[in-house]
Amino acid sequence: MRKWIHIPHIEGLASRQAHADLPPGTVEREIGKDGFFGPATQMIHPRPPTGWTSWEGPLRPRAFDCMKLPLDGASPWAANTLLHNAQCRLRFWTLATNMDHLVRNADGDELLFVHAGRGELYCDYGHLAIEAGDYLLLPRGTMWRLEVLEAMQLLLIEASNGSYQLPDKGLVGEQAIFDPAMLDLPRIDDLFKAQAAHAGDWRVVIKRRNLLSTVTYPYNPLDALGWHGSLHPVRINVRDIRPLSSHRYHLPPSAHTTFVAPGFVVCTFAPRPFETDPGAIKVPFFHSNDDFDEVIFYHSGDFFSRDHIHPGMVTLHPAGFTHGPHPKALSRMHVQPKPMTDEYAVMIDARDAFDVSDAATAVEWTEYHQSWRSS
Repeated sequence: MRKWIHIPHIEGLASRQAHADLPPGTVEREIGKDGFFGPATQMIHPRPPTGWTSWEGPLRPRAFDCMKLPLDGASPWAANTLLHNAQCRLRFWTLATNMDHLVRNADGDELLFVHAGRGELYCDYGHLAIEAGDYLLLPRGTMWRLEVLEAMQLLLIEASNGSYQLPDKGLVGEQAIFDPAMLDLPRIDDLFKAQAAHAGDWRVVIKRRNLLSTVTYPYNPLDALGWHGSLHPVRINVRDIRPLSSHRYHLPPSAHTTFVAPGFVVCTFAPRPFETDPGAIKVPFFHSNDDFDEVIFYHSGDFFSRDHIHPGMVTLHPAGFTHGPHPKALSRMHVQPKPMTDEYAVMIDARDAFDVSDAATAVEWTEYHQSWRSS
């Protein structure tokens, strides 16, 4: 058995309540363990801790524009890898035409986030329509393909050698954030039955240890007549996510956890009311997230804590330095001009450091680390 050393203490000028009632003219910086899940301390500073004037060495905040990536073909195995470690692989895929083969990921569960477009999923379990804003969770080993109704852009988040689960929702109950009854499943409907009758040879391209093998059948192997069980793909749209909020306290990103996997979590930022208590801060607090790499994919809306970021971009804040709101957002720390946020974004917090691919480096905004300057 292990136990954190936990002795709450207040020293010097400080607020007794985190993220609220800061001493006038100060900002707050949180130092935490296990991302936002472990013990934490809130430091009080007279100026933003992001006021650096220069940066040398590889540890720096980075931003990548997925909209500038080259087109990559009608297979997820051709998608551009952005970031990866032993537990998680992040890819971005533009799909303009129907897939002419089936695929199977033998390396781990695959979570698809549809950034743009719409299409039809055909898999072992049946048929499911998908559209922008959908999360589509495909268990490891699922055989599948996509047909395109409108050109699609997808973020692929692989739980390498692992499985996705739902977070423990604790005191707020299982129906919080989204009720599991909101999850949609594939159906063996008329469209699935019609595609099962497609004759000819069918290829299944299987990825294992990031190497590809192809198995060819003289018939369409997506021909299930029925099934029952508790292992299957699920879909939910970000519009159906109801984020937790507090009018007196700025909740950390961990409150928005949507899926968990070994070594990382996936969180969803969706529109929510701003805090209304006069003393509560109304922007993300500065934090030294020293145990996790933090990645955010920006889907749509007004990203209120960031400047010069547009939909389709990815930011990487590696573990080991302090980060937080940009200067324009910080100026609205206590008063916001509108009642709610207006953003959808996907966040991945990973225990192990991410490696950055050459494809991501080629579309990097190299001056992102300077974007916290006030002038």
